[in-house]
Amino acid sequence: MDFEQLAKIENESERVNRTYDIFNENERLNHSKAARVEFLTTVRYIEKYLKSGDRILDIGAGAGEYSFYFARKGYEVSALELADANITAFKKKLMPEDPIDLVQGNALDLSHYADKSFDIVLLFGPLYHLKNDADKLKCIEEAKRVCKDSGKIFFAFISNDFVFLTEFGYDVCYFSNGDYDKETFKLNDFPFVFHTVGAARKILADGGINVLHEVASDGASELMAGKINEMSEEDYAQYLRYHFYICEKPELLGMTNHLLFVGEKQCLN
Repeated sequence: MDFEQLAKIENESERVNRTYDIFNENERLNHSKAARVEFLTTVRYIEKYLKSGDRILDIGAGAGEYSFYFARKGYEVSALELADANITAFKKKLMPEDPIDLVQGNALDLSHYADKSFDIVLLFGPLYHLKNDADKLKCIEEAKRVCKDSGKIFFAFISNDFVFLTEFGYDVCYFSNGDYDKETFKLNDFPFVFHTVGAARKILADGGINVLHEVASDGASELMAGKINEMSEEDYAQYLRYHFYICEKPELLGMTNHLLFVGEKQCLN
């Protein structure tokens, strides 16, 4: 499978499925110090709200990086994933003692799960792929449905505006030949869907989400990966402290490859 073949697949679910025949999600968050920044930042925010005995739903669980982390800390985790390659990678790591219920399915249909049954809902993969707003809103509505009224929902987006600089790091001609609208600077939504900070805010507001945190979850880490990966453990620890210090600053929010929004259902009163 290559990008040309991928683009020819008309069925969206099948196209997403086949996307992960190309991209290795099993190693994305753990292959280096720089790659680990997104994971460590996200875990930090989840743990702000996680309580003993909480149930977690990991929608679009990928190869299970978050599911395994929390399950092996004793939390009951349910994981839903669409892509065959990710399901295979997940199952290879799944041990009989892991308290994880893994289901292959689509984030647009969470009928496998009861209303208000989870304290923490993670929606990290699906919004990387859903192109039209109706599907995004349906996905958000399903996440809200299965989340307890007092629970928290975590949303991840790929940031439109910073990808230009990370791509420029790989291709000195990117600003001339990159796959984006040369007037509006909107990236072409293939094979992933990109959101500006404003677009992410709007879709969550339209979906009835009260946002508690807006986070630049990996900041400039991919852009500076070479230097970060050479850091000593002491320097890396201090870099993480710096990253946590700036990652919610409004003036720096869009300068990241991945955005994390922490939210809850809006009160109907």
